[in-house]
Amino acid sequence: MSVLVYIEHAEGSVKKTSLEAVSFAKALSEGEVIAVALGSIDENELANVGKAGADKILHVDDEKLNAGVIQAHAEAVAQAYKQVGANTLVLAKSSLGDAVAARLAVKLDAALVSNVVELPDTSNGYKVKRSIYTGKAFAETTVSKAHKILAVKKNAVDLKTDGAAAAVEKVNFDIAGDNFATQITSTDKATGEVLLPEADIVVSGGRGMKGPENWNLIEDLAKELGAGTGCSKPVSDIGWRPHHEHVGQTGVKVAPSLYVAVGISGAIQHLAGVNSSKCIVVINKDAEAPFFKAADYGIVGDAFEVLPKLTEAVKALK
Repeated sequence: MSVLVYIEHAEGSVKKTSLEAVSFAKALSEGEVIAVALGSIDENELANVGKAGADKILHVDDEKLNAGVIQAHAEAVAQAYKQVGANTLVLAKSSLGDAVAARLAVKLDAALVSNVVELPDTSNGYKVKRSIYTGKAFAETTVSKAHKILAVKKNAVDLKTDGAAAAVEKVNFDIAGDNFATQITSTDKATGEVLLPEADIVVSGGRGMKGPENWNLIEDLAKELGAGTGCSKPVSDIGWRPHHEHVGQTGVKVAPSLYVAVGISGAIQHLAGVNSSKCIVVINKDAEAPFFKAADYGIVGDAFEVLPKLTEAVKALK
């Protein structure tokens, strides 16, 4: 049977996390991988989802779906799921994805497993490995239902890019008006060239930066790397940086390919927000800083000397 993938898009582009979900579905499926996209988006952008592994894209080109009303999205995906005769739905774990997946579990009478980090083990039943306790541990979940919903954690799987362009098929579903009863009147978004939840690279600073007037060193490196900028909780608490840049257990949890921590000691609350990163680089003049124990690479040195040299080295490589 087919696997259906619910893909999200923003600013005219399909989100990287959704492309990862498509690649996950391709590795999982022995049949067709079909993706469903809701709302207004260019067909060429959708066709490129095929490079990640999709065989076909169902496009519900309805402007009413642009707002991301959860009930409407869940109904549209449920209809797509039944139309293609799928037995598994794959999507990216996200704020929208979590809410849509929960409703779909009821609509489809499906088992929902979130924070999935590996392909299911089907050698003896159907077991799924997932991340728990903010990434501190893993759980193995046994699924017995015929229909399954898998929400894949960001950066947990490799993104496939060698596929061919997919066929895009326009479809229309009869979505009852009461699914649009909720109205989103305004949306407040964090500002910045690269937003933390979407960033593949993050450069964060702590109190070791000594003051907000020195943050240009963090921003310069982030700009050269095409990275988002973050900070530790004490930095946002004292007003050096805005609260939406606070990375940690009580702030934004990130899972980039590369996390660079500058002048951050490595309190457990901060580590809980970054421990899903694929690679962690720590820069700190205190060789005993706890963060070094969690780092893949560490530089013991003064940030005010290291950062300019690192930024210049990145420029030279580019």
